[in-house]
Amino acid sequence: MNEIIQAMEERRSVRAYTDEMPTDEQIEQVIEAGLWAASSMNRQGPIIVAVTNCELRDRLSAMNAEVIGDPSRDPFYGAPVVLVVLAPRDQPNRVYDGSLVMGNLMLAAHALGLGSCWIHRAREEFDTPEGKAILAELGVEGDYEGIGHCILGYPAETPEPKPRAEGRVFYAK
Repeated sequence: MNEIIQAMEERRSVRAYTDEMPTDEQIEQVIEAGLWAASSMNRQGPIIVAVTNCELRDRLSAMNAEVIGDPSRDPFYGAPVVLVVLAPRDQPNRVYDGSLVMGNLMLAAHALGLGSCWIHRAREEFDTPEGKAILAELGVEGDYEGIGHCILGYPAETPEPKPRAEGRVFYAK
């Protein structure tokens, strides 16, 4: 089987991580894969905020937990790295383009032996004054919409694959 297709079939969302931090090289390789995602009219609008700083990671986790109404929970499942994907609000295909970036990030993570999971609520986080202030502190200029968080780390579990649902393909020959 083709190794890319095999990686697509084997990748799973990981919801438990060890404390070990991925290497800078691994994180950079995952980010690079995200930057190569297809985009509408090759605009390459989505950006990635790579969070390895523990304080900022925990701050984003608390903001995310507030959105879901459970401040006692870590929505990032203990992952030490959070790659936040945002896209320019004025680009009509921003959600689609950012989603392709997220897919590339998760697939690259798997290929490098890392676990990953798409965590939602980035839009709600970065639409707040606190979220906008974080972006400004990091030097991000412009009006961006949060698309998703790609959490990364070494898996503390090996999720089992679930069978694919039937009846999802229709041919028009």
